[in-house]
Amino acid sequence: MLEKMQGIVIKTQDYGETHKIVTLFSNKWGKIAAIARGAKKPKSRMAAVTQPFINGEFFIYVNSGLSTIQQGEVLDSNRWIREDIIKTAYASYVAELTDKLTDSRLPDLNLYNQLQGTLNWIGEQDDMDVPIMMYELKLFARAGITPVLDKCVLCGEETGPFAFSIAEGGFLCEQCQYNDRQTFPLSLKQTQLLRLFAGVELERVGTISVKDENKQWLRKLIDAYYDAHGGYYLKSKRFLRQMDQLR
Repeated sequence: MLEKMQGIVIKTQDYGETHKIVTLFSNKWGKIAAIARGAKKPKSRMAAVTQPFINGEFFIYVNSGLSTIQQGEVLDSNRWIREDIIKTAYASYVAELTDKLTDSRLPDLNLYNQLQGTLNWIGEQDDMDVPIMMYELKLFARAGITPVLDKCVLCGEETGPFAFSIAEGGFLCEQCQYNDRQTFPLSLKQTQLLRLFAGVELERVGTISVKDENKQWLRKLIDAYYDAHGGYYLKSKRFLRQMDQLR
């Protein structure tokens, strides 16, 4: 059946000499892969709309096997991302993480909107840390690996102070912290920020003030959590870490 949908290109793969397999995260079907015939030809109408990070409107013939893109129109080229190597690196990470942590053809309009908003933020702003961490935590929830942030993961205590346990997958209260000698200590502010990042939409990011030391600490925590629970190697993450070492 022929379906009209908006989608963001999160992955492309060459297919034969002239075609591409394009993976979109769409507003209607969630993640969906489709062949774009002739997209590798420079003069093809498909060439522009199948570039990474393009937000477009697509007509896709959806079937039980590999679907086919019949037509596409660029809604937002996100060219500010593609013209900046740093922004491209962060957007590539967001796109690859989305591809790895979402199942095909499971609609999630909210996640689509959050992905679109995160890419827009990357394109328009220089400080990208907080929106990306917010998006990561929402992806973790979609993938079923969200950490426990509302109470102690072992005893259920809801009153802090807490530390964060990578091994246990969430907060540990003072009485339970002896179960993990490698917890991440958390200040009250860091505890509040983690909960805020996981619970609020990207539209709230402009109201969130985060000190650099808290950003760095939470970035380290989320990275360690994904390494332990994510299950997928990310080429884009390795590149980001290499860039950080050069700064």
